Amino acid sequence: MNFEVYCDESGLEALTRKDAHKYIAIGGVWMPADYRAEFKKNMNDIKDRFNIKGELKWNKVSPAYFELYEEVVKYFFKTNELRFRVILVESEKVNNVKFNDRDAELSFYKFYYQLLHHWIYDFNEYNIFLDLKENRNKGRLKELERCLDNTNLTSDIYQVQGLPSDQSLGIQLADILTGLVNAKFNNEITSEAKKGLIGLVEYFLGKEIVPSPKGEEKFNVFKINLQGGW
Repeated sequence: MNFEVYCDESGLEALTRKDAHKYIAIGGVWMPADYRAEFKKNMNDIKDRFNIKGELKWNKVSPAYFELYEEVVKYFFKTNELRFRVILVESEKVNNVKFNDRDAELSFYKFYYQLLHHWIYDFNEYNIFLDLKENRNKGRLKELERCLDNTNLTSDIYQVQGLPSDQSLGIQLADILTGLVNAKFNNEITSEAKKGLIGLVEYFLGKEIVPSPKGEEKFNVFKINLQGGW
């Protein structure tokens, strides 16, 4: 089966400035490739109902637009074809000197690998789209693609590509959900509207947003352990 994955991140500045946030979050929305057209239509229908032309983003959630983002969250949870996974990284425990040759960009893509690798299943094909970034090392995405391909021998990684978020509703949905989880874990909930959306997600989950069991497939929250041990 052919899948598409749309990814974004939140709190990235904490990779180099540890006092910026306690957690960095990297998240992705998975969907069957043949669902993309319907997904785009449904998301655009929601935007049209609220007369919204611009990009959807967690940072744009406000009381004035609460109902818009409420509809987006409801759509995600009511749609079986959509799944979300987010990895949370505790910034204080990231040691770029020891493990990444002082290269925060390298550590960022290592965490992207952890997000993606564990949800790449045998005998499937994947096209993966990340929010477009200006990388110091221009080969980062190809390197990530190669690593994923080499460690998932019975699946095919067709591409790992950067896309401008304003051109991808999938990346915009990933932005909303990733930002929401990161705000919850960082206790950085800056408006009643954002608090309300977090409450809506927890209503659908039937519990507080906390790290998920490995088998959770709709809304998976993985808090990576950087301390080792067992």
